[in-house]
Amino acid sequence: MPQPTTRARPTGCPGYSETLPREPESAGAARRLVCVALAAWGLDDLAGDGVLIVSELVSNTVRHARCRSIRVTVTRPEPARVRIGVVDKSKRLPELREPCTGDESGRGLMLVEALAKDWGTDHLPWGKRVWAELHGEERR
Repeated sequence: MPQPTTRARPTGCPGYSETLPREPESAGAARRLVCVALAAWGLDDLAGDGVLIVSELVSNTVRHARCRSIRVTVTRPEPARVRIGVVDKSKRLPELREPCTGDESGRGLMLVEALAKDWGTDHLPWGKRVWAELHGEERR
């Protein structure tokens, strides 16, 4: 199996991305990608929330999408704002729901909503991107 590659964007909005197989083990690679990007940008204080968010987004994609691979993106639209996204080929939108007592799953998007400054879904011609934003401290 070929190793995934991580690429930094040379121009435009700074970002990191990686294409990963749609399998549970990809959550670990996604967490590493988030940590590398945040460390490179000096935003290590966002790493704890960032790894939880990307883990939940990858888990949702593994569970619900029906494609061979996913794409994890970490972009920095502003100096202290980071957007973590997971792209898949499913057009089915995620649903924030209130799980019942005793449910063993269904709390992922509630966690994302609690940790992120904002989150949402972008429709793409071939699927969707589910994203969450974190805001750090402005550095002077």
